[in-house]
Amino acid sequence: MTSAISSTSQTDSVASAKLFTPLTLGGLALPNRTVMAPMTRTRATADGVPTALMAEYYAQRASAGLIVTECTQVSDQGHGIIRAPGIHREDQVAGWRQVVDAVHSAGGRIYLQLWHCGRASHPSIRRNGELPVAPSAIAAAGEFFTPAGRQPLPVPRELDATEIPSIIEDFGRAAANAKRAGFDGVELHGAFGHLPDQFLQDGSNRRDDAWGGPVEHRARFMLEVVDAMAGAWAIERVGVKLSPSSRHYGMIDTDARATFGYVIRRLVERGVGYLHLMEPNAADRASSTVQIDEVAATFRPLAPDTLLIANGGFDRDRAEAVLDAGTADLVSFGVPFLANPDLPARLRAGIPLNAPHPATFYGEGPRGYTDYPTANRSIT
Repeated sequence: MTSAISSTSQTDSVASAKLFTPLTLGGLALPNRTVMAPMTRTRATADGVPTALMAEYYAQRASAGLIVTECTQVSDQGHGIIRAPGIHREDQVAGWRQVVDAVHSAGGRIYLQLWHCGRASHPSIRRNGELPVAPSAIAAAGEFFTPAGRQPLPVPRELDATEIPSIIEDFGRAAANAKRAGFDGVELHGAFGHLPDQFLQDGSNRRDDAWGGPVEHRARFMLEVVDAMAGAWAIERVGVKLSPSSRHYGMIDTDARATFGYVIRRLVERGVGYLHLMEPNAADRASSTVQIDEVAATFRPLAPDTLLIANGGFDRDRAEAVLDAGTADLVSFGVPFLANPDLPARLRAGIPLNAPHPATFYGEGPRGYTDYPTANRSIT
């Protein structure tokens, strides 16, 4: 269950001056700068209620400086993944409360990531078989995993302008529900081709009304969602995740630097707690359409006093380098946290990491979810 490859030499057991130093996020004290990245794991009930198994999973990883949960739908309309959790009903709020209580009891800090899938869904998993919605009637690229197997993504229904304010209100209510559940803050999933990203980028938004066209109109949805979330909480406890170089679901923008530069400036002006910036992955880099190779480094000058979280294939050495350079203030880890509940301790001591098992990333039950061992115990 362990990999012979560590993120750094086993003999290098001295903690750096950065990755394991504390900092404060919106008044919340973080003991280190390792963030557990949001990762969909499909362990909620079929009706989107968080479970006791999820509470165990997140509590196991409470040594992270900050946990950001998997994407959590703000409404039935926003549902886009089988067995994904929601935060729009009382049973879902109660389910998340047991997760938060478990993490806090284990000494951790946890933010809820709020999400609306937009066009990235399929009628077969939706309550009444309705089409997913989007800013424009343009299908996402790729296939969608349904109960019957992989299916082409459908052409979505274009939202009428009169519908959009109610979706923004859904995000505000979801943020208020997250606060009632006891979370320490909320993150907007504005990345990877989901609804806020679809409005922002001109490859998916071809509208000619007040919600499309120039970047000021395309950014409006995301910015008003952030305002709604802050109204239910406080702006310093709201983070935003962006992926300017991701080609997931066929996302693309004519001028990514200008588009994301605009929205980042507006978010910084609002005083958001952090920006969670995704670096391009190998598939993105293989695309001739990627315009930004180093996302955090590109946008750091626009947000010199805003906390930046960098994500994208980091190991300890790369994390230390980006922190030392001042390009980011924290680093989020995805698969390494999935497979290593005690990741900060392993990184600090140079202990080899558990090998992840992709076949169990998604599914049901504890296998590949809560059964990864810590360094001081064996798998049962």
